[in-house]
Formats: sequence, C-alpha cells, structure tokens
Amino acid sequence: MTKSSELGHPHRRAFLRTVAAVGGAAIAGRALAQDAALQALIDQNQGNDLGQGFDSGSRTIQMPKASLPTLSPATVQHTEQAIGQFDGIVAKGGWPEVGQADRIRVGARHPSVTALRQRLTISGDLDANVGVSDVFDSYVEAGVRRFQARHGISVDGVVREQTLKSLNVPATVRLSQLRTNLTRLRSMSGNLGNRYVLCNIPAARIEAIEGGVAVSQHTAVVGKPDRPSPDINSKIVEVNFNPYWTVPVSIVRRDLIPKMQAEPDYLTNNKIRIFDMRGEELTPSQINWYSTEAVNYRFKQDPGDFNSLGSMRINFPSKDGVYMHDTPSKGLFGEDMRFHSSGCVRVQNVRELVNWLLMETPNWSRPDIDAVIKSGERKDAKIGKPVPLYWVYVTAWATPDGVVQFRDDIYNRDGLGPVAATARRT
Repeated sequence: MTKSSELGHPHRRAFLRTVAAVGGAAIAGRALAQDAALQALIDQNQGNDLGQGFDSGSRTIQMPKASLPTLSPATVQHTEQAIGQFDGIVAKGGWPEVGQADRIRVGARHPSVTALRQRLTISGDLDANVGVSDVFDSYVEAGVRRFQARHGISVDGVVREQTLKSLNVPATVRLSQLRTNLTRLRSMSGNLGNRYVLCNIPAARIEAIEGGVAVSQHTAVVGKPDRPSPDINSKIVEVNFNPYWTVPVSIVRRDLIPKMQAEPDYLTNNKIRIFDMRGEELTPSQINWYSTEAVNYRFKQDPGDFNSLGSMRINFPSKDGVYMHDTPSKGLFGEDMRFHSSGCVRVQNVRELVNWLLMETPNWSRPDIDAVIKSGERKDAKIGKPVPLYWVYVTAWATPDGVVQFRDDIYNRDGLGPVAATARRT
C-alpha cells in the first residue's frame, strides 16, 4: 500500500490540477479534500504499526511445508534445535496469556490483540517489525494462520476457542513436550524404508512417504481416548474393495447392544445381518438385547455406501486387529478434534492412498481401482511388495524448514496432565 500511495498520489494530484485549470475548481477541491482524508486514514491505520521494512522482513515467516515428513533423520536434529530455542523463550519468561475474546478476526480492534501480537512474535509466527497495537490486521491474521497450521487447527486466521486454548498453553509445557518427544523420535527415525506409510495418531494425519518426501497427506480419524489407536510397526499387505464389515465383539458389547435397546430397527436399517456359530442367519427378534447374549453371535454389514468401512479397507498384520479404511461419515474429517473411532483409522481421500499403495502391483491401475469400486463387487488386491506401516504417537517435533509442530496429548502419554491446553488454568 505504501508503494502504491507514493506512486498514485502525484498522478492524482496532477490530474486534479489539470481539472482545476480548465474550470473544474469546485470538483477538484472536493476531490483534494477526499484525497487528504483518505491519506489521513491510511496514516492512522498504518502509522507506527507497520514499518517501512516490514514487507521484506515478513517474508522470513514461512508456512509449514506439506512435503516434509514427520519422521526423518533430520527430525531429531531439528527438534534438538527447537529445544534450545524454547529454552531461551522460557528463560525470558515465556509468552503472555491472550485474553478471552469472541472470534477475533481481521479488522477488529480489541485489547487482547496486543497480547496476541506479542504471543505470536515470541513463538516466531509474526515478524517483530509489526510493532505493538490492538489492531487485528492482515499481518496478524497471517501469523494466526501459521500458528494454526503448526498446531493442527483448521487454518482460517480467526481466533476461536481451540486456537485460543493452544495459544495459552505455557511455553514451559511446550518445552516439556519437545523433550519428551525427542526420546520417541530418536527411537523412530532410523531406516524406515524408501516407501512407507506413517500415521501420527495425535495429529490424526497420514503421510505416504517416498524418497524422503511426503508425496500425499491424508486427514485421519483415530481412536477415542477411551479406545485408543495402538502403536503399530507392520506392513500393508492387502486392500479389500467393497468389503463386508464384521462388527468386533468390543463394539457389539459397548455400542450395538445399547443401540438395539434404544432402536430395535437399527440392524435392519443399516443392513447388518446376524449369524450364529454354524453360519445360520438369525433375526434381531431372536436375540435378548437386555442380556449379553449378542456377544455370542457374528454381526456382518453388507457392502455399500452405507457400510462403516466405506468402499475400501487396508489390511496389515496386527495383534490388535486394527486396520485403515474408508468411511461414509466424511464430515468428521473437517473437525479439528478427530478422535472418534474404536481404534481403527479412517482415511480421507483413501482412493489416492490406495492408488499409491498399488502402484507397483500389476493389473491395479487407477482405472482398474475406479472400475471395481463402481461395480460394487467384492474384490481383494494383494500388494506385490508390502509397504511398511508405522502408527506413532508424536505430539511435538520440528522439521528442516524450521517449523515447530505441536499437537494435543490426546491420550495423556506425555505426562503433562489430562489436557495440556488447559495447563495454565489448572
């Protein structure tokens, strides 16, 4: 804006002098007055808040690079550097708490914005040249967006409840997270393979890694805190297309029985059939739903758009009996807190991941995959060269672009209390 105003005003004033010279003095006078008022408004809004050097300085603040994998040999080194950085922040007293405000966004003037600017500057999300004021301008919005991206929050530049909670986690807690996770990272960042799949459970995020690059990333839905997804070190061996879903006994006991007590037509409406140990089909009315009798039967959901596994299931050996799969409940992927499953992992854009997994498997091109899904036919694809798979629990790490990432300790495994985001208030 500064450059355009410097270039624009001389031309505008020259034009106005010309108009005045040919008899448009009254019009020119009004325009000059408007021009002066506009410049005064610009000076008031920019003033000392945005220095002349801000444009060049702000370019040093970068958004996280999506192509950088969470785990790599460089992750340990950069996390160690981040610990040194946060040691310095803590030694200087950390960062201020940002006060409550309802959805602070661009254009707002609020007392909390002053602390917000300071908070973002100390953590490296906002250039120090922006100065201190209570105005939420576009530079603050960019800082909030970067902060949100580093904390796994929907990136919209608006300070809502989840963003405010994360902003107010003390620097001491973040430092402790980095130190705790450094130990995990050192044990995980060895030779993972040239092609592998990583699911970081606290981030509810999946990466397909090839040649040290995250060639695709997928939002995930992982286990609830009381039904956590386990750590996994395995290999993906098979993809099921249009699968049946056999309901696990744990879900029959904890979910299906109470559901049938409340909604007797639930199984019928969701095309879930019941079989006894001899494989004979039963009707829901043959079971006493006010007992534990149901755990003795097998519940199998037919393939289709309604199926809990969606159109694809990704299999790998696991003592926990878990797997990755599609889902009909696509709306869950849009949430910040994606901890809704019973231990398995649901994958957004799972067709892209499956296409990548089967790239080296003959007769399973993308058109082949699309055709079998469209047909609704039950079919399995054995992966020619099994792909290493890792489900890990990492809540803090740093990548080679200098960006430090944090996630909530959803399973309370960092030893920092039940909810790190409320640590300041406990």
